[in-house]
Amino acid sequence: MQGKVSITEAAAEGRPPAVLQVVPSLVSGGVERGTVDVAAALVAAGWTSYVASAGGPMAHEIARSGAAHLDLPLASKNPWVMRRNARALAGLIRRLGIDIVHARSRAPAWSAWWAARATGCRFVTTFHNAYDCDLPFKHRYNSVMARGERVVAISEFVAEHAAGVYGVGADRLRVVPRGVDLKRFDPSRVGAEPMTRLARQWRLPDGAPIVMLPGRLTRWKGGLDFIEAIARLGRPDVCCVLVGAAPRRGFRREIEAAIQRHGLEGQFRLVDDCREMPAAYKLTDVVISASTDPEGFGRVVAEAQAMGRPVIATDHGGARETIVPGLTGWLVPPQDPAALAAAIAEALALGPGERAALARRAMRHVAANFTRESMCARTIAIYEELLFPEAEAAAPLPLAASA
Repeated sequence: MQGKVSITEAAAEGRPPAVLQVVPSLVSGGVERGTVDVAAALVAAGWTSYVASAGGPMAHEIARSGAAHLDLPLASKNPWVMRRNARALAGLIRRLGIDIVHARSRAPAWSAWWAARATGCRFVTTFHNAYDCDLPFKHRYNSVMARGERVVAISEFVAEHAAGVYGVGADRLRVVPRGVDLKRFDPSRVGAEPMTRLARQWRLPDGAPIVMLPGRLTRWKGGLDFIEAIARLGRPDVCCVLVGAAPRRGFRREIEAAIQRHGLEGQFRLVDDCREMPAAYKLTDVVISASTDPEGFGRVVAEAQAMGRPVIATDHGGARETIVPGLTGWLVPPQDPAALAAAIAEALALGPGERAALARRAMRHVAANFTRESMCARTIAIYEELLFPEAEAAAPLPLAASA
């Protein structure tokens, strides 16, 4: 096959359209979860679905869904490796009859863009955050995410960045918020056994209020501000859990030193990983997202609300779209431990009736706006918009939905 099979020819051949998503790896995180979810939704919709990455623990979920995983060193930022990846992707596009290649990260996006240009394949990108572009080289590096025939933003915040900084027009820009799997993040489906197991593993004191900050143990996730807030809170009965691996051992040591400096050793637990997050949320009295820099969406905020937990997030980025202040959670200024401490105190002071009412509002909010099914349906609608423009013109779909 010297060139890409067109969608018209594919239909004539009686085969479904094929989509190839490209990501650096499939280890963990919101980008990877969205990739896996869309891959499975494509298979369920009768499409042919591929994901190319350097692999990782989540790769088995791709195969389990009926999609196929293709191993390529797409996590590399080495220009020579990226060029080799481009040639490899072009070969796969031709051999597998790929109709759309969807790039979800910058380094693999360059390879995918080169491959799409070489084969005539349709090219889609997803902006997962407002990328730092202070240096000219960074702006150039990031700009590949603005080259899609359709550019997906995971929040209105990210869409404004893509439009304002990279000039992506409304004709190409689509907002598709991340989605929560409400079958998994459903408090009624979490039994006592996984909660008991986690409480034992984490050495949680019986009856103690639990405050959790989930996320990779990196500086911008706000762990140091959280520790300072707990010190200001002055509640020795509160047990705090930081859940997430530390990419750099040096920062973990800094976290440990801050805990020791405030005399909070008995109140904090550092947990490298948790594969039972629904149970972790259900164990928790308050969930914190204290990011110092804006998050593109904030998966933790949506998951916590889906589980009916009081959630406190810093007042910027996607959290402004996922939390309704005073109704489903709290927003506090970033890098303000005093404000964070005050919000934690307010959340812990909720009575049973107030907690139940907040939980109902939060769960309804997520169910109405941030479901996995909605995210996948909107993404597939964007693919159809590119592949079937005649049908799209006859029956336009509301693709650019506000969070």
